[in-house]
Amino acid sequence: RELVHNRERVSPLLTDLYQFTMAYAYWRAGRHNEPAVFELFFRDNPFGGGFSLFAGLSDCLMFLRNFRFKKEDVEYLRSVLPSDTDPDFFTYLKELDCSAVSVSAVSEGTVVFARVPFLEVSGPLAIVQLLETSLLCLVNYASLVCTNAARFRLAAGPKRRLLEMGLRRAQGPDGGLTASRYTYIGGFDLTSNALAGRLFGIPVTGTMAHSYVTSFSSLEEVWPQTLVPSRGGDPIDLICLVKGWLGRVCQLLGTKPQRVREGELAAFLSYAIAYPQNFLPVIDSYSVSCSGLPCFCAVALALCQLHYQPLGIRLDSGDLCRQSVEVRRVFRECSNHFTVPAFESFIIVCTNSVSEQSLAELNKRVSEFLWIDAVGVGTHLVTCTSHPSLGCVYKLVEVRGCPRMKLSEDPEKSTLPGRKAIYRLLDTEGLT
Repeated sequence: RELVHNRERVSPLLTDLYQFTMAYAYWRAGRHNEPAVFELFFRDNPFGGGFSLFAGLSDCLMFLRNFRFKKEDVEYLRSVLPSDTDPDFFTYLKELDCSAVSVSAVSEGTVVFARVPFLEVSGPLAIVQLLETSLLCLVNYASLVCTNAARFRLAAGPKRRLLEMGLRRAQGPDGGLTASRYTYIGGFDLTSNALAGRLFGIPVTGTMAHSYVTSFSSLEEVWPQTLVPSRGGDPIDLICLVKGWLGRVCQLLGTKPQRVREGELAAFLSYAIAYPQNFLPVIDSYSVSCSGLPCFCAVALALCQLHYQPLGIRLDSGDLCRQSVEVRRVFRECSNHFTVPAFESFIIVCTNSVSEQSLAELNKRVSEFLWIDAVGVGTHLVTCTSHPSLGCVYKLVEVRGCPRMKLSEDPEKSTLPGRKAIYRLLDTEGLT
């Protein structure tokens, strides 16, 4: 499945046209088979930090293994290259593959640093030149979003679960799949992306959106209205059962029953009947304290009475820390008052335009953030808002065994000549 996905999205034509004009010039001069070495690295650490994670290696290797020009590819190049291009060059392209190319790289997911080459490509000059743009495309964003995910993981701490949910904000379908795959490598636990789950084996999760809640307006829309207890028996009228629990919950919490939104209660009931073992609604479509939370507690109590195990709730707006503290207090109050221990294990998921900075700020409120079990992140994760490009480069360092160096009007763009040996110094505690 991964092979099919990669071959469909990465063609040898996925490169800049000047790679072909250079390859032709090498071929025309008889230099195309000269042994050459390129190195791939970035100049500055992203996000104002001190490291990056290397990602995209498996995609690069798959691309190289399947590098072949189709007949239609060659005919297209014939139509766009200058008309005086020697026809024999196109015959050369038809026979081209990467069997003579060698790759040396650090392992996928390894911590790497600015100006240290983490991918070395060696082989015939013309073909390793042709690979430049494609390899940069496969590595740049993958490494950037993987690094961003690692920074979110550091901000969240090691125990809190992180959910990637950025597909709708990603730069196109390929960007969405790449983000899901490499944020998982970077430390996220789950994705909402169903296709990424199928292609890459990433655990997927998801329950309901606000649109589901607001689509209901009356309990008359709930159908079916009954639920068979988990341990078997006759179907129970869940609406009547939940109404009874709702009155008791409102009395316990001091909530006015008339402020509960009937449509929200209907949505929760309908979903609970569909998925009694996977009940985790979003509770802030209207008012958390006046409607969403009481409705959840009533439905959860009814499910527990029928020996099902609800999961918890999701918060998607407002002060997440403050609300999570209040939700946890209500869970404990219900657990003690109604003698339902399951309420102690309910999880709280928060998903409100979370950024690395806001996550770090939440973490400072230790006593409040403690009650949030999982955080969903979308826009700021997959778009890498604060640093939209890693800026990887692919530079020639050796031809025919002779070092090559780029000098520039901009000293930052100068390169170090020759092949490099990469090593890392560790202190007595095993730290870099």
